[in-house]
Amino acid sequence: MAAGLTKDAGWKIGVSRTLPRSPSAVWEFISGPRGLELWLGAGARLTPERGAPYTTDSGVGGEVRGYRPGDRIRVTYGATTVQVAVSAAAGDRAVLRFHQERMASAEERERQRAHWRWVMDRVAEALDEPA
Repeated sequence: MAAGLTKDAGWKIGVSRTLPRSPSAVWEFISGPRGLELWLGAGARLTPERGAPYTTDSGVGGEVRGYRPGDRIRVTYGATTVQVAVSAAAGDRAVLRFHQERMASAEERERQRAHWRWVMDRVAEALDEPA
């Protein structure tokens, strides 16, 4: 089976980075308005309960599949499923992970790999800005 192709969830991709911020600071950002707009799109707002719908300004929408405060958010995004997770790392740092599955092709997987790396760079830049 090709790298990134799963038996049950189509093509998948994951991108992660250790950030020099506490897990709570990363969670607060990624689940707040600025963070949601970076990874879901402009206008994205989530109700933190399973089954709650959302829509971005560009018309992409889906529903919340899981929401565990301080840990992870899982949503449908068009035909795919996206999860963002925050976990603790040594030295009061945080690991931020984006995972997307149910993509249709290897080409879509590569496009999304580039997208999630770009998002990760924007998140890291935003977290480095003075408060």
